[in-house]
Amino acid sequence: MTMSGKISAYQRLMLRLASILPERLRAAFLHPAGPTTIFFWAPTFKWGLVIAGIGDINRPADTISLSQTASLMITGAIWSRYSLVIIPKNYNLFSVNMFTCGTGTYNFVRGLLYQMKKK
Repeated sequence: MTMSGKISAYQRLMLRLASILPERLRAAFLHPAGPTTIFFWAPTFKWGLVIAGIGDINRPADTISLSQTASLMITGAIWSRYSLVIIPKNYNLFSVNMFTCGTGTYNFVRGLLYQMKKK
């Protein structure tokens, strides 16, 4: 934790990097939800869930977990809404959660239709 008035070594490094960037990129780099913050990196790594969901499209429907895909679908919808309410708005978080919700929904429906057809 840094004391008031002092900046951390990480912040000094980011400011130094920003100073060598072209002016038009500097604002995006130093944005409150930009690559110098966790608000950028957490959603960026969450794209791994989307890639896994896309990979599950080729899985046989009998191996799809309805509870797992339902949780991805619901959390994707909830966090999509949240990402537009917080300040600053985080469109990276919004987009990854929309895709998480979409892939979860698609796989959930595939699994549900299989389960219904089986009965």
